[in-house]
Amino acid sequence: MSVPIGHTTWAIAEGYIPEYSHGPEPEMESHETVCILNTASEPAHVEITCYFEDRDPAGPYRITVDARRTVHLRFNELKEPEPIPRATDYASIIESNIPVVVQHSRLDSRQSENALMTAIPFGTD
Repeated sequence: MSVPIGHTTWAIAEGYIPEYSHGPEPEMESHETVCILNTASEPAHVEITCYFEDRDPAGPYRITVDARRTVHLRFNELKEPEPIPRATDYASIIESNIPVVVQHSRLDSRQSENALMTAIPFGTD
């Protein structure tokens, strides 16, 4: 498939990176992940902006998803322009120059009984 599918703007209304983890890292480190699928025959240039309850937004974080590829990006790994704070509620907007498909997941390993959550964000154009 070389035709782009998806949307150019996605919203993830819920985000939270736990402050600590239980188990070996990096596999069991508590994290939030955004998965981005680009089915087009050209690269997708993506910007992520994170919004908080009590402070100005962080970002944009810029990534490229190559043509006909996927990227699974942990919010924990976003460093520039600043790291996403741990133990803080946030939401995010993902914007792309071409349509992409976005999925969101969280691994919460604060206890030995882990929880994995995944959701399709709200896509709009």
